[in-house]
Amino acid sequence: PGLLWPREILRDTTFDLPLPALSLLLGRAKLARLDGEEAWLANAFGIAAPLPAAPLRLLGDGGDAARHDWLCLDPVHWRVEDSAIVLDDPARLELDADEDQALRELAAPLFAHLGDIVAPVPGRWHLRLRQPAAILTAPLQTAVGRQVDPALPAGDDGASWRGLLAEVQPMLHAHPVNGGRAARGRPTANSLWPWGAGRLPDAARAGFRTFWGDDAVMKGLCSLGGIVAEPLPPRFTKVHGSVLARHEGLAASLSSFDALAWRAALTALEEDWLAPALAAVRGGALRRLTLVACGHERAVEASIGRRDLWRFWRKDVALADLAA
Repeated sequence: PGLLWPREILRDTTFDLPLPALSLLLGRAKLARLDGEEAWLANAFGIAAPLPAAPLRLLGDGGDAARHDWLCLDPVHWRVEDSAIVLDDPARLELDADEDQALRELAAPLFAHLGDIVAPVPGRWHLRLRQPAAILTAPLQTAVGRQVDPALPAGDDGASWRGLLAEVQPMLHAHPVNGGRAARGRPTANSLWPWGAGRLPDAARAGFRTFWGDDAVMKGLCSLGGIVAEPLPPRFTKVHGSVLARHEGLAASLSSFDALAWRAALTALEEDWLAPALAAVRGGALRRLTLVACGHERAVEASIGRRDLWRFWRKDVALADLAA
């Protein structure tokens, strides 16, 4: 996630970066355009799209998501930027347990007619719905860094949900937790973001033996599919069986449009992951390497095996050309 910026930004940001492994991979791999990261994950784990992120994340956080409909209802910060309201990266909030509990106790009565709020991890709220929510929302990860759409949530119950969000915002603004955070120069939790509604699937099926990463939604998918979840190593290492690794280094800088941090993360991805993984393919230690690149509602899959590396007539492809 976070590898694909708009083409014009990519060209200006990467023109002087030496990325031989990435360029070779994109030039000689078998490429496929995807409908998005969420669609790729749903297909990879054999479940229907869109992903029911709320129960999957709750399961990944160690909660009990069975037998109920769920909705993520995350505290977020809306910031004013160039006369527009933009959704900030919720990771920057870093709510501690006491702050999280105080804000949940504030919001819970307002949403009590819809369900109960539970949060095994501070900052990640899950609403256990009394009945399915007839709303259309944007996944949090795709909305971060973008202008808030005043038409969301949409759908049959969209208007009532927009009313609830408008009602909770001044309550959050006036809460002492946010007053204290503002005084310390910390971002405030000034709104909530509903997304990822659904019910936990009965099972998930994937051809992976191990998952490397910290994403709670994917940990939930792995739990359903009987896949071992481990922390992402600092760099590529020898694998046993098929491994799915989620590299988050680029995502945060994409949401904040921090080009310098993104360049550093891309350089680290090249040196610590792509170059040694391609070397493992070339040497026969790795049968196949597949890169799923996504960002700004686009996704591309690039898959390469040892025989593909011999396609010397295929020219290397720059990342900016991939994003065309």
